[in-house]
Amino acid sequence: MKRYALGLDYGTNSCRSLIVDLDDGTELASSVFPYPSGGMGICLDPREPNLARQNPQDYIDGFSSITAAIDQAKQIRSDFNPHEIVGIGVDTTGSTPIPVNREGTPLAMLPEFKDSLDAKAWLWKDHTSHTEAAEITELASTIRPKYLAKCGGTYSSEWFWSKLLHCRRVAPKVFTAAHSFVELCDYVPAVLAGKTRPEEIVRGVCAAGHKAMYNAQWGGLPDKEFLAKLDPELANLRDRLYSKAVPSDQQAGRLSQKWADKLGLKAGTAIAVGAFDAHMGGVGAGIKEGTLAKILGTSTCDMMVIQNNKPLTDIPGVCGIVDGSILPGYFGIEAGQSAVGDIFLWFVHHLVPNTYGRNVDTRFRKLGKMAAMQKPGEHGLLALDWNNGNRTILVDVRLSGLLLGQTLHTEAHEIYRALIEATAFGALTIIKRIEEYGVPVQEIVNCGGLAQKNKLLMQIYADVTGRPMKISSSDQTCALGAAIFGAVAAGKELSGYGTVGESQKVLCSTKKQYKPIAGNHEVYRQMYKLYRELHDAFGTASWSGKLNNVMKDLIALREKQRLLK
Repeated sequence: MKRYALGLDYGTNSCRSLIVDLDDGTELASSVFPYPSGGMGICLDPREPNLARQNPQDYIDGFSSITAAIDQAKQIRSDFNPHEIVGIGVDTTGSTPIPVNREGTPLAMLPEFKDSLDAKAWLWKDHTSHTEAAEITELASTIRPKYLAKCGGTYSSEWFWSKLLHCRRVAPKVFTAAHSFVELCDYVPAVLAGKTRPEEIVRGVCAAGHKAMYNAQWGGLPDKEFLAKLDPELANLRDRLYSKAVPSDQQAGRLSQKWADKLGLKAGTAIAVGAFDAHMGGVGAGIKEGTLAKILGTSTCDMMVIQNNKPLTDIPGVCGIVDGSILPGYFGIEAGQSAVGDIFLWFVHHLVPNTYGRNVDTRFRKLGKMAAMQKPGEHGLLALDWNNGNRTILVDVRLSGLLLGQTLHTEAHEIYRALIEATAFGALTIIKRIEEYGVPVQEIVNCGGLAQKNKLLMQIYADVTGRPMKISSSDQTCALGAAIFGAVAAGKELSGYGTVGESQKVLCSTKKQYKPIAGNHEVYRQMYKLYRELHDAFGTASWSGKLNNVMKDLIALREKQRLLK
């Protein structure tokens, strides 16, 4: 009998199902379901650029990707039997909380709230709660500094409590109607298991620890006294949330008969506790101690792990240090950048002339080809990668992008290269911060669409960091990581794997690496120094220096590099 696992990956714009052969790691079949609501699955408000919501019905409709993947698997292997899928894992975006009623039904699915944006899922990239995030940071720094110590020192508008507090203030009817709020990564497994009442839902420590300030050291979620100082209704809500959160190697439940019949799967199939896409992507990339796993897409997420019996200093500016959030038995360290691929898409959609091509793909190809012909520093440009704020290490959503050094001769492909370099400098800043606090980065494994497709970007990342950039063999590491947890949750007798580490040895590998070019790295070392001057000048309150050298240093570097051609 063959053994398979199913990974469900709920991204920003679509849901993907992946069927993995647990005996040899073959990714047998996959199918993608684009969310139909809003624009590319995101419901927006033209009056509020920071708003980003999703229709919870899209998540349920996304189960159709499972049946599509099963149909594809049957075409590839005539003897494929979906009942041989022994475990299901789920990863999603986050923090993406959903207001639900007592039965666990999202309020947006009820007639009285069907047109309310505030009753929908509050997508991770919704930044409307930046004021509330600042209030939470200020209060915690005053009376509960330990809360902030485990989430990098600053609470974010992307996270759970700031979104709930903002909902309470701008949509009191929604907040009052909500019996509870459930993270998307907890909601999907609960639906499949047929146990959606909030008190029945098994909550994952990934979402709880990184976004909701959950920690067993202080009894779980923030205490009622703290929450009441923000708003008494938050304190009242606490008892209707959860008291315990667990790692993803544990079961969230078993597949209900209802969904087994609809999907063609076996009732009782193990369902792993859900987690965030990037964290499971790190697992699918083969994360282990010393490995930095980078998920490169519209934004980035950087993850590392260290055994939980080792001393670990709190790291300012990261998105959290949580026991068991990535691998059981390890502290999970999360960092990331709020926009990478999104910056390139913005540039190509809005600022690149038609001379580079009439469609997006053509423009990217020509931009990449022309930018690759330039030497580092030849364009004389320097950018800050804050077009969607800064997630790490400044944790400030109200920062914005910057392009310095343009002249009347600057061309689009030069700006494109400068934007790639800016994201690489941001990535290097994260590496330096993590290592500064005693966690060595021994290798970097990259995954996601940009890592797989953009050779120029990967070479620039290698040159900027001075480190090889390995590429995961899987094009779908998030879904693969989810499938791995599904297999482990099923148990060794059914899946063959008792631990995540056992499964990674068979199912995870790298296929390619980009090595740094010494000469390029030296130039980028000089440029990074200028980047940090801009970074600290515009991003920190403590900076006191001068910037009158930056433009002229860029010009000198540009002239030197052009003479070498």
